[in-house]
Amino acid sequence: MSENWMRRAIIWVASLSACAGLAAFAPVINAQLLRSDSAPQAASANPSTTAQSAAPTATVPTGKRRLEQDVTISGDTAWTDTGINVAPGEHIIATVTGKMHYNDNQTDADATGLARNFKDLIRILPYNAAGRGAVIGRVGDASFAQPFLIGAKCNVISYSGGALSVGLNQMSIDTGTGYYKVHIEIYPPDSTFIAVKQVQTMPGIDNALFTKIPRRIADKAGDPGDMVNFIIIGNEDAMKNVFQTAGWVHVDADVKATFLHGFMESMSKDSYLTMPMSILYLFGRPQDYGWAHAEPIQVVMSRNHLRIWKAPFEINGQMAWVGAATHDIGFERDQRNNGLTHKIDPDIDLERNYVEKTLTSTGLVGEVEHFTPQNPLTTAKTATGGEFHSNGQVLILKLNDQAAKTQTASSR
Repeated sequence: MSENWMRRAIIWVASLSACAGLAAFAPVINAQLLRSDSAPQAASANPSTTAQSAAPTATVPTGKRRLEQDVTISGDTAWTDTGINVAPGEHIIATVTGKMHYNDNQTDADATGLARNFKDLIRILPYNAAGRGAVIGRVGDASFAQPFLIGAKCNVISYSGGALSVGLNQMSIDTGTGYYKVHIEIYPPDSTFIAVKQVQTMPGIDNALFTKIPRRIADKAGDPGDMVNFIIIGNEDAMKNVFQTAGWVHVDADVKATFLHGFMESMSKDSYLTMPMSILYLFGRPQDYGWAHAEPIQVVMSRNHLRIWKAPFEINGQMAWVGAATHDIGFERDQRNNGLTHKIDPDIDLERNYVEKTLTSTGLVGEVEHFTPQNPLTTAKTATGGEFHSNGQVLILKLNDQAAKTQTASSR
């Protein structure tokens, strides 16, 4: 991105933030959940194009109920810890009653949320595909947990497990009056549930493989940049499916088109996430895909993002995707041209771990390996002069059969 366009981006986002008077909400991911409910979602004036749940329908649980509990949500609390720890594969069945009232809206919200209107274009909600005031949930660490819609009734399966929280689809500065009563039932995993396997070795993952893979990606001039730190094994549809199911957004490639897209479509978080990445190279060509997840208002400055290339070889007879993931945390001087560029978190292993947590929580990853190549890369500088460090491990994710079978979410 040129310095001129970067400055315009900063001014645009800053002006939107000031106009909206919003604190940035950080929709971060851990558990992507299967859902099956008949409750209609709130109508949207400008619905999200990113499916936050693209996984297949959850079946009716066959096991004996493990526990049940009632939780009350009030309008002045964003999230409520239920005190329930959900194991991987367990069903969460919830039914909701009650109403919520917001002073700036004449209609009370029920558990499915209010129909979205023009003002919602400047509201950044935890679950952007549902209406304000809807009942939502999350499982696991808030730093990674992907919110899911509970609505009036839901049946979801947690693939990662963790602490269950329930909450309201509203901004942190937004409060309603009223309450919802959430009746929660937990059922054990079905007999068909298969947890993600952490393995020591995978066929085809060895040092001979890494003689075919450059350790670092590069800019157009060939200057070395970010470290190659993950590989995904699976076909193209499966690869897209696992990212979209985990809530990652396919990034726009053209700068001007992105700004037009942002102005014309809305101020929804998806529009911000598509702020373009610079073009970098591996295997002699630009990235095939860019994926991002970020704080929506501050996306110009801070976002989790990665680039991925289709490998010019197969691994054990399967298509492979080689990627580099980093976390933008601000701006710094580009030492090549004294321009402005993104500053990455120097501890790039944190972003590799973020990729692992978000993708394995979808139920679409079969096996995980952490491989350390010979002479691992542990410290270096990017093409722009920024430093980074790593333990040298490369994350290997092998997608399962379900990833290929499940229809992918809408893509950009």
